[in-house]
Amino acid sequence: MEKDAKIYVAGHRGLAGSAIVRNLEKNGYTNIVARTHEELELMDAEAVRLFFETEKPEYVFLAAARVGGILANNTYPADFFRENIIVQTNVLHQAHLSGVKKLLFLGSSCIYPKLAPQPIKEEYLMTGPLEETNSGYALAKIAGIEMCQAYRRQFGSNFIAVMPTNLYGPYDNFSPERGHVLPALLRRFHEAKNSGISSVTVWGTGAPKREFLHSEDLGNASVFLMETYNDPSIINVGAGTDVSIKELAEQVKDTVGYSGDIMWDTSKPDGTPRKLLDVSKLHALGWHHSIELPEGLRSTYEWYVKNVAEK
Repeated sequence: MEKDAKIYVAGHRGLAGSAIVRNLEKNGYTNIVARTHEELELMDAEAVRLFFETEKPEYVFLAAARVGGILANNTYPADFFRENIIVQTNVLHQAHLSGVKKLLFLGSSCIYPKLAPQPIKEEYLMTGPLEETNSGYALAKIAGIEMCQAYRRQFGSNFIAVMPTNLYGPYDNFSPERGHVLPALLRRFHEAKNSGISSVTVWGTGAPKREFLHSEDLGNASVFLMETYNDPSIINVGAGTDVSIKELAEQVKDTVGYSGDIMWDTSKPDGTPRKLLDVSKLHALGWHHSIELPEGLRSTYEWYVKNVAEK
């Protein structure tokens, strides 16, 4: 990408999109285009058409998506499926019609089978049943991957698809009902500490293992791949290590400084037993993550206290 190229980041206020914008600015890109949800409704095909015809971005990062944790995905599967399909369709099609030089589509590690061998290689996609609690969202992301590859085959569009692992960091959704496990735990332990509550109950057994990548690393990897990667096949982005949900809860508890007990509600679903991405393909290109989980937890909690927590 040229430093003065016009770059559109869809979803620039979100966890991933905001990190991409910060990394672009850090690396000297000066012509970044962004629109809030109020300024541009990506589910409105006509509005998206007018935006691309007017702005004519040369590069596009598609980070806009409806996302959430187990509870949100399990409760609103139709919304997750429909909204993501529509947004992807509108942006990808108009990017093609307007002749963008390159587009990066952010997928998700939930595209892989529930019981995929570990660590998960890119070629394991569509080799087994999905995790039931978020299959709607996963299928929408799989459709996005297929769409990128279809436009590449039919029209020669340089659309690449990147599959990040579980993300966390500034501008995350810290809602206990709608957020992913890490930000939701940070908020719950913080509020329990401030309220003097003697215990915090966490869903499931604590046994499942998850991989976590700080959003700043994802932003760095996304810009790196936009600059260097042109392969039609998907590529994983992760840290290459994982922790159990029980270990995560203990680390969050220590980070927050909560002194109460952790209780486990085993009547609630665990989700996928383990989800660790094989990132050897990305490592072979020369990229590695730089923020380890303890450091990332501390900085994310500090951001939450400063920007989100009730004073």
